[in-house]
Amino acid sequence: QVRLVESGGGLVQAGEALRLSCTASGFIAAINTMGWYRQAPGEQRELVAFIASDGSPYCTDSLKDRFSISRGNAENTVFLQMNNLKPEDTAVYYCAAGRSGHLYSGAEYWGRGTQVTVSS
Repeated sequence: QVRLVESGGGLVQAGEALRLSCTASGFIAAINTMGWYRQAPGEQRELVAFIASDGSPYCTDSLKDRFSISRGNAENTVFLQMNNLKPEDTAVYYCAAGRSGHLYSGAEYWGRGTQVTVSS
């Protein structure tokens, strides 16, 4: 079993930055890729970014000018740096992890989510 715990969400004003953290515990040897999805009210969950065990990062094209993903010194921690936040970034951000080299199709493991609210 793998447990993912997010932190770092909150309420910010447009133009500000936030950094989300996710730490995995449990059977982390099963994890190859960690990343983030988000879900806005009334919308489907969408992929934000992921990073594989070899360090190769991916970020959705529409966000890569403002968002970036990185791993911590410990392999079981990932960060999502979000700059110049906009009201449309308001969503619940979910940490995700999986055995494959990507998270395009979802993930085997999910965190409970952390709320990010951006006011205009």
